[in-house]
Amino acid sequence: MLLAVPALLSCNGSDGDSRMATKPVSAGVPGDGAQAQAQAAVSNLKRRRVGTFANPTYVTAPPGDRTRLFVVEQGGTIRVVHRGRRRDRPYLDIRDRVQSGGERGLLSMAFAPNYRRNRLFYVYYTDAGGDIKVVEFKGRRNRARKRSARTVLTQEHSTYSNHNGGQLQFGPDGFLYIGLGDGGGAGNPLESGQNLGTHLAKILRIRPRGKPRIPRSNPFRGRRGARPAIYSYGLRNPWRFSFDRRTGDLVIADVGQTRWEEVNFVRRGRGSGANFGWAVFEGNHRFQDGSAPGHVPPVLEHSHGEGFCSITGGYILRHRSYGKLRGTYVYGDLCEGVVRGARLAPGGATGRRRFSAQVPSLSTFGEDSRGRVYAASLNGPVYRLVAR
Repeated sequence: MLLAVPALLSCNGSDGDSRMATKPVSAGVPGDGAQAQAQAAVSNLKRRRVGTFANPTYVTAPPGDRTRLFVVEQGGTIRVVHRGRRRDRPYLDIRDRVQSGGERGLLSMAFAPNYRRNRLFYVYYTDAGGDIKVVEFKGRRNRARKRSARTVLTQEHSTYSNHNGGQLQFGPDGFLYIGLGDGGGAGNPLESGQNLGTHLAKILRIRPRGKPRIPRSNPFRGRRGARPAIYSYGLRNPWRFSFDRRTGDLVIADVGQTRWEEVNFVRRGRGSGANFGWAVFEGNHRFQDGSAPGHVPPVLEHSHGEGFCSITGGYILRHRSYGKLRGTYVYGDLCEGVVRGARLAPGGATGRRRFSAQVPSLSTFGEDSRGRVYAASLNGPVYRLVAR
């Protein structure tokens, strides 16, 4: 039931396929002079262990709750850390509903913005048939009501086991954003990347309460042949994306195929209708023939020649304890296991650096209610990132 690390490596990043790549626009490649020197710099960020868990896939906390941290485990459980101590009983246990292994499993959760009042939260998992489910639950203080489950979204995903996406995030507008991969396989075999008629390879935006509703401002609502829940498209496997808690800017780390891993960045609201290029582009490089109207290039990319295989997106640091690092986006890679940082802006990134904190088999980042950032290893440890 639990994931072996090599299985995730073989599925999430490289698919054993290759394509001719053109000259990089903003790639940091070994030996690239000042670029390589900037990446080699080690800065003042270290890790502080929170605890050890079973294949942790996400870390979060309810809005306004300064005493608890929630850790999602791939096998189908969610654990609570209360005032630094892990509770024995799971907050939620749905192992009987979750298919876990490879890239499948319980992949993330998100608390409603007004969780204190309505006690609603949402989980993203792969069900017994291989399909993706987004399900609403009602929680109590330290134990969710399993029988309160209400399905918000089901996406057929039985053809291939990889590229399941996995992120849930409430945006600054209060809507729920859902990141879905392209359906799996190598080379976009389902041709979902540029197809607005499917939820695959997209970020969706919905109002989840009651009967799920489509916001009137969604970019493709009312367009013939397009799915109205789509917010952004052209994504291969947006395993982790986040919103800047201060500005509302959107950052998406999209897992590449065999050559390039990328980070996409758009200002608040500019992700509406944005096309990030897959499968016409992998990173800044043409991957296959076709057109990608309005293609928004990534602001960062890393090659597999650097030791990358499956990018793990993080958060823009905003907590006051990070000092001069505030405004830096932290991210990493499952294979490389190094926590990195950069300052992002439309069209590019500056101040690229490697931090001294290393997290082998880096599966996810997370953020608590104060804006402190965490990093988890698929091997078990969860760490809080602290400034030295």
